[in-house]
Amino acid sequence: MWPEQGLWNPCLGPLPRHLAEHELVKAAWEGIDPAKVWDCHAHLVGIGDTPSGIRLNPKLLGLQHPLEYGRREFFMNAGCAEVPGKAVDHAYVDRLMSLFAAFPAGPKVLLFAFDRAFDRKGEVDWEETDFYVPDAYARDSARKHADRFEWVASIHPYRRDCVKALEEAKRDGARAVKWLPSAMGIDPGSELCDAFYAAIARLDLPLISHAGLERAVAGAGVQDFGNPLKLRRALKAGVRVVVAHCASMGKDGDLDQGKNGPRVPSFELFARMMDEPESKGRLFGDLSAVTQTHRAQIALDRVIRSTHWHGRLLNGSDYPLPGLMPIFSPDYLAAAGFLDRAAAPVLTEIRKHNAMLFDFVAKRSLRVAGKRLPSSIFETRGFFDSVSRTVGKAP
Repeated sequence: MWPEQGLWNPCLGPLPRHLAEHELVKAAWEGIDPAKVWDCHAHLVGIGDTPSGIRLNPKLLGLQHPLEYGRREFFMNAGCAEVPGKAVDHAYVDRLMSLFAAFPAGPKVLLFAFDRAFDRKGEVDWEETDFYVPDAYARDSARKHADRFEWVASIHPYRRDCVKALEEAKRDGARAVKWLPSAMGIDPGSELCDAFYAAIARLDLPLISHAGLERAVAGAGVQDFGNPLKLRRALKAGVRVVVAHCASMGKDGDLDQGKNGPRVPSFELFARMMDEPESKGRLFGDLSAVTQTHRAQIALDRVIRSTHWHGRLLNGSDYPLPGLMPIFSPDYLAAAGFLDRAAAPVLTEIRKHNAMLFDFVAKRSLRVAGKRLPSSIFETRGFFDSVSRTVGKAP
């Protein structure tokens, strides 16, 4: 049961030449336009030891809460953010930038802000907020490294100023808005979201919302808010919705069979929605984390075989999670028939140096019954870059 690569990311330096020039890496870029490659799902994290405005719940900082403290340590290690003599906020961004040395010119990553939890009265609930990454920090980080970063706002729909915040985010160049409903205390099926939905549809900003079971961030801890079917309210309001991870973990109630419908795999509810004619042009899925061992066995075969979905799938790495050693296994992917066995040791070595490149090359190497994920899934720039910069009616 011991993870094949241990518990901790060794955070090794630049990719050695024999890996950088490996045929597996070269093959991953074949048929891809690097200028169109935007990783649409990456987290901007830190501990607030700079003027970033990042704020952590005290329970993540002390051993009085060992699970929360351990979770934070794992994520900081995954992002190689603990460097002696350097602020964690800076070390995290510096490490992410250094990973691009193994990429050609052109690719970018969309960095996520992360809003606080709010109650139904629109008040901030700091007790249920695990961490807070301000929009301004994500925006400024993207501006500082404009050749490699874009940014995604995070705006809670219960905020009294949610419409104003959306308009400001769009003016400041946000490419989308990110939600983690279970942790942030957002019920996507509530009428409390209606003003937000009307505004984000008008502004033509995509909503990237986690769906399915959430294990990484506790926060408010209302897992039922991650039910994919609850996002139908946003779709009916005209919002372009990206279901993070394709809801590839956990179970949710089948609300189509009533309030107390049976619990079924969240991924099956996502698949049902994807196959509904009215969802075309509105509902999308991102592939962040789908190669994790506990997700791959649920969703990966279906995602690759469902070629009618491919035009509505967007690649994201979920960085820094590819650097969280216990939850990925190239050996498992090979044993399950998703990878050539010869690829597994190469990917294992790449991961020790560059978790983001590992994610990209692994997904480009997947095969099922002669099918693979097409280049369009990785060339996501058009989906986000087409967003009008004008605050007003959607084009």
